[in-house]
Amino acid sequence: MDPNHYRFRGAWQLAAPATEVYAALEDVRSYPLWWPEIQDVRQTGEESGEVVVRALLPYRLVIELESRRQDPGAGVLEAAMRGDLNGWSRFTVTPEGAGSRVLFEEDTRPGKALLRRLALPLHPVFRANHAVMMWRGRRGLAAYLGAGAGPAGAETEAGPAANK
Repeated sequence: MDPNHYRFRGAWQLAAPATEVYAALEDVRSYPLWWPEIQDVRQTGEESGEVVVRALLPYRLVIELESRRQDPGAGVLEAAMRGDLNGWSRFTVTPEGAGSRVLFEEDTRPGKALLRRLALPLHPVFRANHAVMMWRGRRGLAAYLGAGAGPAGAETEAGPAANK
């Protein structure tokens, strides 16, 4: 297993309709309003921007995002990432009952030299840091939409065996 390769997959259950969830996720500029770890968002082009992320660990990441796919019909938002993280991330929003399900997928490698050097000893810590960030993102989005989260335990984060 390459300690510098991360694959994340998780699902959020939200009480809000899929169209509202998709619209909120599509509006990246609003992320700092509801996602505590997203500290700043700056648009750099028609389909690109830069986000500054800081979670529990004492480092911040600056990531350039470029839209690769925006498909409201399929509920898919996908972006290429460059900078302190390199790879891609994708949200897929689908209706589920009266609410929605958000599937988050990411395939990334650190671009920041320090993170690459620390990957082997701190791989589990980096994964835990990401899990906390995603948990807080789900809670923040639910509150932002005023709809609350889905049933308890509805959020999942794939374990190490699924993230090779």
